[in-house]
Amino acid sequence: MKYELTTNFIKYKGKKLYQIKALKDFSSVKAGDLGGYIEKESNLSQNGNCWAFDNAKVYDEAKIYGDAKVCGNAEVWGNAEVYGDAEVYDNAEVWGKAEVYGYAEVFDYAKVFDKAEVWGYAQVFDYAEIYGKAKVWGYAEVCGNALVGGYADVWGYAEVYGDAKVCGDKEEAKKRELL
Repeated sequence: MKYELTTNFIKYKGKKLYQIKALKDFSSVKAGDLGGYIEKESNLSQNGNCWAFDNAKVYDEAKIYGDAKVCGNAEVWGNAEVYGDAEVYDNAEVWGKAEVYGYAEVFDYAKVFDKAEVWGYAQVFDYAEIYGKAKVWGYAEVCGNALVGGYADVWGYAEVYGDAKVCGDKEEAKKRELL
């Protein structure tokens, strides 16, 4: 086992979240280090180098695994998954059935939710929101107050910023075999 739940806890959104404590050294974490808060052991894998740092919160059926990191005041809940080498930090939020993986980063006050996916080396930051069944991947960046939703597919080196709104169409997604 690489960590245990401590007796330190906070009440948050009607849930009891326990602070985690490292039992051994791994990655940048040292034995004895206190981490963020999780509701139960199934929220954070005992395998790999994944970790919840600082004041991060992971709860409901959300899962953090692989070498993923959740830091700062970030929150991951619902059935969301963060894995691979992905990072969710600052005040970012990931929920619903959203997935963040690969080397993707979600930070600042960004939100990824519903069944949205962010992967590869993509970055979502500032106050951007990714939702619906939208996909952001490759080296794409979504920032500012941008919204990417529906069945939108933002990829490659695309940049969506400012007050842009990108919404994909289900019929178009079927044509491109994205569903």
